Amino acid sequence: MRNAASAPQPQRDAQRPAAISDIQRISQHITRLGVSGLPRNYELFHEAIIGQNAALAQDIASLGAAPRQPSLDELGLKYRLVSHCGLVGETSQAEMSKMLRDAVERLSESLRQKQSFMRAAETALKSISGNPDQSLSSFMTEMDYLSTSLQDLLTSDTDLEQKLRHDVDRMEALERGVAAAQTASSTDRLTGLPNRTALNRTVLELYEREEGSAGNALIVLDVDDFKALNSRYGTQTGSRLLKKLADLFRKSIKKHDFVARTDGDEFTFLFANVGMQEAMAIADRLRNSVEESVVFATSDNAPNAKLTVSLGVALSADAGTASQLQANARIALHAAQSNRRLPVQAFGR
Repeated sequence: MRNAASAPQPQRDAQRPAAISDIQRISQHITRLGVSGLPRNYELFHEAIIGQNAALAQDIASLGAAPRQPSLDELGLKYRLVSHCGLVGETSQAEMSKMLRDAVERLSESLRQKQSFMRAAETALKSISGNPDQSLSSFMTEMDYLSTSLQDLLTSDTDLEQKLRHDVDRMEALERGVAAAQTASSTDRLTGLPNRTALNRTVLELYEREEGSAGNALIVLDVDDFKALNSRYGTQTGSRLLKKLADLFRKSIKKHDFVARTDGDEFTFLFANVGMQEAMAIADRLRNSVEESVVFATSDNAPNAKLTVSLGVALSADAGTASQLQANARIALHAAQSNRRLPVQAFGR
């Protein structure tokens, strides 16, 4: 059985110059603009240059030479890049921690002021009760002092309440931002489907539930010769086809099933409460729906072309862990890719 590790050496070597060229192009842009060589900046420029995101490239250009890092980070968040979404969680946590420390200090100071006022009130009360012959002037002086102290205390409490309300509003905004960032980090930008991060979490949660892994099927679908299609017709055509596939797959699953785009031309499905016979039938339906529904116009006056796909099927009952289930499905996929006459293969069958 052939897998990625045993791919022909010339093919791997042929891919290396392109990868190096991409890195060089990104490095040249970063150096020319005077941008720091942070990993998240490389992701930002990769999306703009290699990913051909024209809108992002225009936004970067609008920042001018030597753009500030906060401005670049804002763009990363705007376009939901994974590394920048992770940055949101770190900065939000740091800001929340600081607000909590400040709130504790303000509450402690407020408590000290109340205790001080209570001691002053007790002293004044003892002075009045212990000296019934005290003059009206002395009495009024003590009352003025207590009145001023009480007013200061009330003003301080009002300020404290306003600051705490502001902190609560800010924390809620940060929580919303973190939630949005988490959603973005688990969503494929091109298709809007969940990504590999979301799939890994979903499969792991499946195995963490008691007896939750039984009766599930994982199906990995890969578009045949997609790199050649991109090279021949352009990445924009490839992106449009991937979006069409995503729309088709959304309609192909039920409420409790799951689909994610897990690689450039790879989609992974998780179906609940199915055995191997039903899983193979589902995989065949997916293959037929792609090959019958997804067509595209070529640029060389040839008839409309169709996509073909290969699929690997694995059952959770045959895997003791989440990672093993995914590995089994990928082994089955490699078997299908090695034999185009049998484009749907099942692990262990």
